[in-house]
Amino acid sequence: MDFSLPLRKIIHVDMDAFYASVEQHDNPALKGKPIAVGGQHRGVVAAASYEARKYGVRSAMPSKTAKEKCPHLIFVPPRFARYKEISKKIREIFYEYTDLVEPLSLDEAYLDVTENKKGMESANLIAKEIRQKIFEQTGLTASAGISVNKFLAKVASDINKPNGQKTIHPDKMEHFLEELPVEKFYGVGKVTANKMFSLGIYKGKDLKKRSLEDLVRLFGKSGKHYYNVVRGIHTSEVKPHRIQKSVAVERTFFEDLLDEQQISEKLESLAEEIHQRLQKNNILGRTLTLKIKYKDFSLFTRSITREDYFSSPEQYYNTGKKLWELRPFDKAVRLLGLSLSQLNTEEKKQVSVQLKIPFEEFENE
Repeated sequence: MDFSLPLRKIIHVDMDAFYASVEQHDNPALKGKPIAVGGQHRGVVAAASYEARKYGVRSAMPSKTAKEKCPHLIFVPPRFARYKEISKKIREIFYEYTDLVEPLSLDEAYLDVTENKKGMESANLIAKEIRQKIFEQTGLTASAGISVNKFLAKVASDINKPNGQKTIHPDKMEHFLEELPVEKFYGVGKVTANKMFSLGIYKGKDLKKRSLEDLVRLFGKSGKHYYNVVRGIHTSEVKPHRIQKSVAVERTFFEDLLDEQQISEKLESLAEEIHQRLQKNNILGRTLTLKIKYKDFSLFTRSITREDYFSSPEQYYNTGKKLWELRPFDKAVRLLGLSLSQLNTEEKKQVSVQLKIPFEEFENE
């Protein structure tokens, strides 16, 4: 750890199974049962309760797959207005402590409490107070991670979920990172983790042995990030006005697709996912881009810009289908993606939001 860097007090607060927990709270008949928020027939799972997760049900999983894994799964339609209402209450609690709040979505945010409105020294106590207030005011539980930077706080918030918190102190940071499995590093997906495993990199201490040049050669730009974070170096500040400039979802398939019906089904699923993410964050956009990566790794992208905003899964799907028909090749497809830009937000910096994908398909990195 480079102690010449300013030591900040960062909290990452993450609601526990937010959408599903809201539904269980508002309808006590659903408590203790496996539920999935999302469309039962052609949609995808937007959120799964912890009871459903025991069966392997995950967010962004096709509803059909979720039902196969958990036959007694209860599907509940999403109520985004309700989720936004509760999210607003939660953020008001955050602002009681600091104005340096960076929301990542409706259900999670970073807080910089180095200097806070309550004059409290302990970030650990602040996190406890915030979690208690959230429970008292909403009936929902939250987990928190506390450390000196955003990367460590994000990793820590997942350790004692649900309804727990974890502090990674500066003097414990080096040991924690050395013993942390690489798949637990925030930003390391399944593909990268498997590549690391094949190179004999299983824990932070294995990653730490690699030189900066070696990691950049193996992982490109991300190599520098891995080199730094395993040493506790992550200088990204909490940005109170972080606004997305694009939203993207994409899938890389185990088996290359050539069948037109399969392509249509995948496009429909992507359209539903991107719509749910946009609704979740109250975002609209005017430019839709289709991305196709073929079996031979050649790439094709094509966009359509409308005068008015896209607003429904059907519009995303129908436009995506039109773009698909403009493709130059009838070759097997290994990746499909949809992204939306020209959003109803303004910010200089591009921020792309990638959804989690069903576990039976590779994560694209």
